[in-house]
Amino acid sequence: MTEVITDPTLPTLHGPSDKEKKYDRQLRLWAASGQQALEDAHILLVNSGSGTVGVETLKNLVLPGIGKFTIADESMVDQADLGVNFFLDEDCLGKPRSECCVRLLQELNPDVKGDWFPKNKDETIEQLFDGTIKYTMVLYAAPIARARMELLHEYGQKHNVPVIAVHSAGFYSYFRISLSNNFPIVDTHPDSTATTDLRLLTPWEELSNFAASLTENIEGLSAHEHGHIPYVALLLHYLAEWKQTHGSLPSTYKEKTAFRSTVAAGARTDTPEGGEENFDEAVAAVLKTISTPSISSSVREVFDYTPTEMESTSSFWIIADAIKQFYKKHNALPLPGSVPDMKAQSTVYVQLQNIYKAKARQDVAEVLETVRSHPKGKDIDSDEIGNFCKNAAFIKLIRGSEPSEASPANIKVLAEREFENDSHALLTAMPLSLFPIYLSLSATTSLPASNVSDIMDAIKNTLPDAASTPRIIEAAEEVARANGGELHNISALTGGMVAQEVIKIITKQYIPIDNTCIFDGITSRMQVIRI
Repeated sequence: MTEVITDPTLPTLHGPSDKEKKYDRQLRLWAASGQQALEDAHILLVNSGSGTVGVETLKNLVLPGIGKFTIADESMVDQADLGVNFFLDEDCLGKPRSECCVRLLQELNPDVKGDWFPKNKDETIEQLFDGTIKYTMVLYAAPIARARMELLHEYGQKHNVPVIAVHSAGFYSYFRISLSNNFPIVDTHPDSTATTDLRLLTPWEELSNFAASLTENIEGLSAHEHGHIPYVALLLHYLAEWKQTHGSLPSTYKEKTAFRSTVAAGARTDTPEGGEENFDEAVAAVLKTISTPSISSSVREVFDYTPTEMESTSSFWIIADAIKQFYKKHNALPLPGSVPDMKAQSTVYVQLQNIYKAKARQDVAEVLETVRSHPKGKDIDSDEIGNFCKNAAFIKLIRGSEPSEASPANIKVLAEREFENDSHALLTAMPLSLFPIYLSLSATTSLPASNVSDIMDAIKNTLPDAASTPRIIEAAEEVARANGGELHNISALTGGMVAQEVIKIITKQYIPIDNTCIFDGITSRMQVIRI
């Protein structure tokens, strides 16, 4: 007897959470793992001078949901602050600037915790670095006392905390990222078109058999079947024919061009459209996909780098070494496993996808076995290994910044290189270097206001011939004209750029700049340069 259920209980459907709705757009950029990293972060801003650029940076971190921020600022709010800082109002006059900025910043996102310092007159900012509080990142805004700046960098080096210096004056600004150690990135988010890896010159057995089954009787196929052979199978079919005729696969541009013509000639023209879309896709893919697998310079840099004793126990370097061994064995990186869209019947396309996914899982399993054989590899999450294999072709190593890199000797070498490039600017059609802006701003790092002669004297300590370079004088005059003051729009734009780099570092996604960004608000240009 059949039992009739008259009141079935339907499964409960769960929609997106309030947090997912709130952060929907950014979750598409850095996923839940990146959002969690943001929410676990604690940012310290040591603010000084006009204080606008630091607060604008925090604004762009509070909105996406940074976990906690602390503003250390000894200044009291005065009338000048109200003209450049949107996070202050008349009720703030005479009150601690840090407290007022924290209160108004928190209104942007109640989920973010904010703190301020100092709360008492007898407290000093130096007390924040006694080791009781762990910061994820330290930002400081110039001008700042040299002793305090050195303390911040010492803290960063000791606790492996990134330190970012920001300086905005008039129409100019720059920021510099100091990473105490090398900074490896796995999830660099390359363009989707760059991630296609079909291995057409080195197909494995399952892929070859699948392509052969689709093209075995290619001339006898119906118009529908012929027009829906995926271009991967078409290229493998014609590559086999080419090798049989020529004895080797096409390698030179001339051979690939001839091969492309061979593929194009295989299309049927007696169709209503006058051609076949799948063959058009195959022709377009020849030069991009018919190439010998190779690794990029950034991957080569990771493979060639010898990690320190401390670094060698991190999961990144353990997995990187396993993939390096995989590459030596197979002369190829693990297969990502993704297949681009193409003209094909749905069932055939799904079969093709499964073949690539199965091969990718097989490669991950081999790397996993190597990782597990490492003394420290047993605790590494298999998902992390899988993600590394998927992105292996695009891993990136950002070198840490040594304090000596900004030494006078290195600055002199860098200046000579930049000005030498400028001398050829008309011939190369390249824009002029913004390095004079950096020189002028850095000359006022510890001075709230300076005249032209003071700035030039400071630059001459590093570059004795600075006065003979008109563009250095022009930059010095502009910085002196600003007299230490900030323009809100320049500081807001700079704060947005700084926040973007902070998010990259915290989430360990995308590629941060290396390591200094200079902005010229007069010509609306920026330059990234390693200093």
